[in-house]
Amino acid sequence: MAFRREPCRDLGDFSHLRVCYSQEAIASIYSSRMQDKIKKQILDAFFVVLRPIAKILLRYGIGFREFAEVAKSAFVDVATTDHGIRGRPTNISRVAVMTGLTRKEVRRIRDKIENQQHTVVSRTTPLWDVLHHWHADDEFIDSSGRPTTLPFHGDNGSFEILVRKYGGDIPAGAMRAELKRVGAIVESDAGELTVVKRSFRPEGNQEILVNSLIHGVYTLLSTVCHNTNAERVGETWAQRVAFSQNIKQTQMPTVRRICFDRIHDFTQAIDDSFIGYEKLGEDTDSGGDGRTVAVGIFYFEKGEDDTNLNW
Repeated sequence: MAFRREPCRDLGDFSHLRVCYSQEAIASIYSSRMQDKIKKQILDAFFVVLRPIAKILLRYGIGFREFAEVAKSAFVDVATTDHGIRGRPTNISRVAVMTGLTRKEVRRIRDKIENQQHTVVSRTTPLWDVLHHWHADDEFIDSSGRPTTLPFHGDNGSFEILVRKYGGDIPAGAMRAELKRVGAIVESDAGELTVVKRSFRPEGNQEILVNSLIHGVYTLLSTVCHNTNAERVGETWAQRVAFSQNIKQTQMPTVRRICFDRIHDFTQAIDDSFIGYEKLGEDTDSGGDGRTVAVGIFYFEKGEDDTNLNW
């Protein structure tokens, strides 16, 4: 844009400029200022979001340099795959321009990504599969859709058959012992097995953390990314948060318990719906085009150190 000198006048916020410019030039400067303000607002919000992430990383002895390497890889991956032209990956020079990294750095990171050095595998375990299908497979549920009490042995509708179908190569006896150990089933004196928990917490804090990041944080942020994309194709995804700023400390245990119980009931109802649609997919023989969907509910308590978060 060509800037041309005009008679000086009061420019308000821009009165400090030594030379007066045309309306087009002023609009360009104003637009740049607005972009800077928007960037600052977004970065301030990410400062808040990154605080619990920093807490987790520091807890596991992971410093900024290691995190920065992963962050750079994410930038390069998204710039490469999401911003190509006519379906082709973005070239190295354009990725460098978009991310602010050197072309040498972009090339190095792309080689790492292509070698799957950042691959994260979050898969279900045989225990999860057995419990899930105990609630889903018609052979192991009653007419109301509830999991039946199973005999250990038997050619039909037994725990052995359930494990044989969904437990991989784990022996039925070992599966029974493990499900009992995690408190998911109970065994009667007659040897019949009954489900008492639909899910269980995996052992190991790092396993809990990885599952929570992939199934909780990633899905929530993906929903936020989708809903705030002005160029998205399709409808808005559900994203709701209920909050209060005036719960008394003495009421917190009750509120926490009620929220836990209602979240549990809701997610169980959603899981029942997923099971129903899985069965519809089996009946229609959709040819392996299944896609992953997730529903999350989030409960938050503001801590004393959350000073940078204002609702």
